[in-house]
Amino acid sequence: MISLGVIAPWISVVNQTPVSFAAETKKGFLSVMDKKDGYSFLYPFGWQEVIIEGQDKVFKDVIEPLESVSVNMIPTSKGSIQEFGPPQQVAETLIKKVLAPPTQKTKLIEVSEHEDDGKTYYTFEFVAQAPNYTRHALSTISIGNGKFYTLTTGANERRWEKMKDKLHTVIDSFKIFNV
Repeated sequence: MISLGVIAPWISVVNQTPVSFAAETKKGFLSVMDKKDGYSFLYPFGWQEVIIEGQDKVFKDVIEPLESVSVNMIPTSKGSIQEFGPPQQVAETLIKKVLAPPTQKTKLIEVSEHEDDGKTYYTFEFVAQAPNYTRHALSTISIGNGKFYTLTTGANERRWEKMKDKLHTVIDSFKIFNV
């Protein structure tokens, strides 16, 4: 009986999936691993999944609706994000044509490029100004599995300073893997 009391909890820890462990790697965050579409990321604890047509995954804060993360994918024949052009040009085009409505005034703040596990990612920060609010956002884009992936997260400008570290954690956690 005593050995069973020691072994049983150990077995339940050993049998946890890697996703469970990933969810515990960063305090205050939960993990998403989409094995069908080949991506993973972290999002802040407390955000809830919502269904939005045209988006693969969306999580939002229930109190602050501009605090959210979404993943979108479209098929592509390109093998790398670099085939679309340099990071600055690609970011500006995406912001103006896809990530913000044409009625909003946008400003690209920063762009970077990095490689992880053989895949190139473009990451950028921007603001989109609507008549009654300004959203401060971060996006990361990459190509894998014949798809163009876009992960975007952000917050109302008035909450940016409070949220920016969490949102950078979300953006930095995004990974594409082969399926």
